[in-house]
Amino acid sequence: MERLVENELLDGLPARDPRAARSRRDIQRLNLLMGHHRIMAKHLSESFTGRAPRSLAELGAGGGEFLLSVAQQLASRAETFAATLVDCADVFESETRDAFVRLGWNVNAEISDALAWLRRTNKERADVIVTNLFLHQFQDRDLREMLQLAANSTRTLIAVEPRRGFWPLLLSRFVGLVGCGAVTRFDAPVSVRAGFQGRELSALWPDPKNWELTERRAGLFSHVFIARRKS
Repeated sequence: MERLVENELLDGLPARDPRAARSRRDIQRLNLLMGHHRIMAKHLSESFTGRAPRSLAELGAGGGEFLLSVAQQLASRAETFAATLVDCADVFESETRDAFVRLGWNVNAEISDALAWLRRTNKERADVIVTNLFLHQFQDRDLREMLQLAANSTRTLIAVEPRRGFWPLLLSRFVGLVGCGAVTRFDAPVSVRAGFQGRELSALWPDPKNWELTERRAGLFSHVFIARRKS
């Protein structure tokens, strides 16, 4: 299956449109079913054992609900971060911020396009950059630039993305059975067709000799990419 990047309905809706709000809730439900918060928490914990201070940036963070789920997974291990949520939509609510504070996280929202945010400086901005269901939205040319800028801005990048394949595509057509609305029912197959397999992200990463690159499937539906600077 060739990779195909198409526009998703959610990206064309105003941030406060009820359909957009419904779709964001659907995505939270799908993240839970696919275990993306557990996958991300596991790799974050492995990346920062014994290290401090710890700063984190999430690209395409939405309202921060996914990262909050990750923070809750890490709570029992007393893992906390200073985090920046980067998203072009202003949907980070005070209730979500308060929930982070109760977990000991210091979180700020940056209302910006992810590429524009990365372009502002080439110096290291965060110990780790994470993304969830985000990189697949970009054509290879923009994705290559994003990964180059990320490599200049962090020492670790962790991405959890859709896995492109027959079974994920087939099952994406039935997300309505778990309560997803019309926007998500349209967007789910679009996301899978734009997803990744093999070592496609590794092939786009700059300077692979100086980075440890891990790329593999995770569960039935997901694809994980991790880049760690060697020195």
